[in-house]
Amino acid sequence: MEIAGKVAVITGAASGIGRAVAMQLAQRNIRALGLVDRGENIGVVAEEVNKQAGRAVAFPHKGDVTDSEFRASVFDAMSKIDTVRMCVPAAGITRDELAVRIDKTTGKSRIYAEELFKQVIDVNLVAPVYWALEMIGCIAEQRAAQGLKKWQPAEGMQGAIVFIGSISSQGNRGQISYASTKAGLEGAAATIMKEAVFHGVRAGVIHPGFTDTPMVRALGDDYINKNILPFTQLGRLIRPDEIADAICFMLTNSAVSGELWADAGWHAPA
Repeated sequence: MEIAGKVAVITGAASGIGRAVAMQLAQRNIRALGLVDRGENIGVVAEEVNKQAGRAVAFPHKGDVTDSEFRASVFDAMSKIDTVRMCVPAAGITRDELAVRIDKTTGKSRIYAEELFKQVIDVNLVAPVYWALEMIGCIAEQRAAQGLKKWQPAEGMQGAIVFIGSISSQGNRGQISYASTKAGLEGAAATIMKEAVFHGVRAGVIHPGFTDTPMVRALGDDYINKNILPFTQLGRLIRPDEIADAICFMLTNSAVSGELWADAGWHAPA
């Protein structure tokens, strides 16, 4: 599937992996990019992408990715340019803490807050799935309007989705909510692939290792140097553009429909 001339939607596009994907797609002559984020700087990022591309390719959309009305409005706006055929729902959050800990003062157990678990699930699992489904729905409607039914290989791929998983999907201390959502994306992507290929749409998951993003930097240099770098064979944090390049590979290579691990040789300590 060619990137050039297509329309894509990226969530979490104001920073980190989402921003890097936007830059990469602009370099590869994407026709239009819907850049989605709740951050105030999403407009600035769109200007940066347009400057790099030398044309108006990026269109900022500020809002909450968990809001279904906002999601529909983004697709409505981008569909006026052309049918959205690529989706990278990269928005994500962490609310890390041990699942159960003992209060040193009272001796009572403190269980990870249920409201935090639900918040992470909404942003990291439910929202990405529904942004993907929204795109599939647009493609399905467009095909139905043309009288097309089951997709045939001779037509070429009609769309592609890449979910952002994580090495934490295999389990990571202090990440009961985050790890659960990233593991959940594996099942969602596999199911979507089995259904969406009827319309010619592929889906896959990339599992990045520790990447140089604001989310990872928020852990602090001390934590990174003691708990991440010693267990990373590459010896450094992954650059966002390296993950973005891998995502572009997944979008374009029709043989790639499962999971890609871009972990820089990460081996979690026991």
